[in-house]
Amino acid sequence: MSGIYIHIPFCKQACHYCDFHFSTSMKKKEEMVLALAKEIQMRKSEFANETIETIYFGGGTPSVLSTEEIKLLIDAVYENYKVVENPEITLEANPDDLSSERIIELSNTPINRLSIGIQSFFEEDLMMMNRAHNSAEAQKSLQEATQYFENISIDLIYGIPGMGNKKWRQNIETALSFGVPHISSYALTVEPKTALNKLIQAGKIAAPKDEVAQEHFAILVETLEKNGFIHYELSNFGKENYFSKNNSAYWLGKKYIGIGPSAHSYDGISRSWNIANNTHYIKSIQEDKIPNEVEILTVADRYNEYIMTGLRTIWGVSLDRIAAEFGPGYLGYLNKQSEKHIQNDVLEIVTSSDSVFGRNRIEKILKTTPKGKFLTDGIASDLFYLNLV
Repeated sequence: MSGIYIHIPFCKQACHYCDFHFSTSMKKKEEMVLALAKEIQMRKSEFANETIETIYFGGGTPSVLSTEEIKLLIDAVYENYKVVENPEITLEANPDDLSSERIIELSNTPINRLSIGIQSFFEEDLMMMNRAHNSAEAQKSLQEATQYFENISIDLIYGIPGMGNKKWRQNIETALSFGVPHISSYALTVEPKTALNKLIQAGKIAAPKDEVAQEHFAILVETLEKNGFIHYELSNFGKENYFSKNNSAYWLGKKYIGIGPSAHSYDGISRSWNIANNTHYIKSIQEDKIPNEVEILTVADRYNEYIMTGLRTIWGVSLDRIAAEFGPGYLGYLNKQSEKHIQNDVLEIVTSSDSVFGRNRIEKILKTTPKGKFLTDGIASDLFYLNLV
């Protein structure tokens, strides 16, 4: 099974922390939608032997598109690809775009999953991050959306300057009060070219503290697991049967096509990415050219990517898969690099009969311990193989 990601590069305003590709000008929106539909058609040969299981509208802010524009893009997928009977079709949306009328409209389309960018239920946090919605809109959007959509995910940000543990607990409890089955939560990070970085350098906003983020993460894991959520990926929590199929496919190494400016694609042996410029993207597509760069992944690249994604999930890293796909040299290196982390109780080796990778047998799995979860990315980087060509 494979997936299609459609990048919608427009936002009403720029969040201070965001470094994704987008434009706050909507002048080229109609041209962009037509270009996206055309790229979908142009790339159908890449998935001639694949079946689409997920369609994901990300961004940017996909909910700035009209319902008709969204349906046009979904129709383009169905017209050019084989699609499973009940695909997961996700739309990322901001609360200020989710009026009662709009939610009803969306519920009458093939979209069956909403990912709502709440980030915080507190007004001061939303203002600091320069979000386009307010606290009242956040709560109202969830009240309305839960009446028409069963499968809803919400985003929350932790580690925000000035947010104490009590306030963070309130954020989580408010989210839980709406009965959503999936929560994605990320630490506030400061990217180099963002407004947040400039504001911190100017002394207008305090810098996030790692120790605060780590405390918030521990509270998040404890609270959500007590409420029946499964911590299936470092930043993602879902009730049973509500894991994101789209994101899980990324972490499990499945193929996907990224449509739109800055979108990435992966076919198992190579990775490609489209140009991050709306004008150049539209012009190239109109000229029947896909404006992308392609990188053929080395064995080391694929090993490192599996380590990075595998450790972030409950499925971990299969030592049997490492041996079978990458060879004994990589397995020996991984075992050696893991030793100190196992001794420090941040990694462990467990046995599993999970057949995620199509093997119906018991496997040895390398996973992070509860103590190591927050440190996952740093641990993974220490396991990367940097010397093979």
